Amino acid sequence: MGFPKGPRRLVAVVAALVVTAAVAVIVHRVLAPAEVSTVARGGYPAAAPPAAGVVGRLPVAPLIVDSRLRVYAAHRQVYADRPVDGRHRTTPYWSYRRWPAELTGVVASGRTVVSRWSDGRVVALDASSGRVLWRADGPVPTASGAVVRRTGAATVWNPRGLYLTDLVDGRTVVVVAGAADARGMELVGGRELWRVNLPGDCRSDVGTTASGQLIGVDTCAGPATVEFRDAADGVVRERWRPPGGPDELVVTPLGCRTGRSDCPGLRTAGPGDAGGRGWLLGGGEPIAAPALDPAGATLIDEQAISVLDGAVVGRSARSGAELWRSAGLGPARVLAVQPGRVHLLTEANDLVTLDPATGVQRSRFSLNVGSDGTGWVPGAVAAVDGYVAVERLREPVDPDGDDQRYYLTAEAVILAAT
Repeated sequence: MGFPKGPRRLVAVVAALVVTAAVAVIVHRVLAPAEVSTVARGGYPAAAPPAAGVVGRLPVAPLIVDSRLRVYAAHRQVYADRPVDGRHRTTPYWSYRRWPAELTGVVASGRTVVSRWSDGRVVALDASSGRVLWRADGPVPTASGAVVRRTGAATVWNPRGLYLTDLVDGRTVVVVAGAADARGMELVGGRELWRVNLPGDCRSDVGTTASGQLIGVDTCAGPATVEFRDAADGVVRERWRPPGGPDELVVTPLGCRTGRSDCPGLRTAGPGDAGGRGWLLGGGEPIAAPALDPAGATLIDEQAISVLDGAVVGRSARSGAELWRSAGLGPARVLAVQPGRVHLLTEANDLVTLDPATGVQRSRFSLNVGSDGTGWVPGAVAAVDGYVAVERLREPVDPDGDDQRYYLTAEAVILAAT
């Protein structure tokens, strides 16, 4: 059998070219970088704080935004649903998707949701509509090697290398840090304020202070040193080591507004130490706050909150003086804090909320929904706008188990209003 000749050969060649072109178009559409934005079609919901109690359960971790929406993270998508007090996850109110980049972090301030992607791109969205407000190039995220669980809690509640902080002039800065550099961008408009090179593996970021600084730990030239970089211009204003501290430091921010952003205090400890030393942060060198030394102590409104012998105690973080004491909870732990609220979890998994100014109880109820029961261990936690969301882990906790073994149920996150 020979090859076609004349007109038949020409038709065959043309047909082959058409097929090749069609395949090329399909491959391009499937594999080419893409951005898909599905904006909101309904009205922006009103903020309506519900009565104290369990709101519902969700399969993924919600980031409460503007007291009106829940924002979630997927592998290549950030999306929102409503109402904020919905019992289950609902059809997306808006959605933003990128390909082939992966979503690595989400933070929010007011009605602005900022997402960070594996290719370094930073994209800000309007929470009320899902429309893109601005895009900017940022540093490629540092590979953490951490397991990304199905709830996405690490992405929306504690994103590494993506922080917010407020300057004294009222501006909010988005600080983005990667393996080789860090950048500061204005939340409004996305204008880049500064860019600095970083030394790499011998330095890590911890979070931001409530006074407008990026906290880092530098081990490049000797013992671990904490540095405070001004978020307005990227200049390191303070390099500090705790007096008599170990050469290696574990630095944990305390009392942060969300995740590791806007933190008014920190604790320093050696590797493996159960406790450590607590410090208050301001514009200069950290101030010792012994009331924050005990493991489990946290900070809110310059008060150190801890559980001692079954009683919750509020002390002045500066003087250590006891301000109030709330007894009768039995074995309990401080679960989270937020403005105007201290949240504790009892041995029976009751959620108890106290007023941090007085220690007076605001609410108490069992963290149970449906027939799930209370036989679980808390995982990641987030508290904002009067809400508390908790991952529920299966007992005994197996950190190396797959998601089905690790989580209590398919809808592993319980959401409560306090």
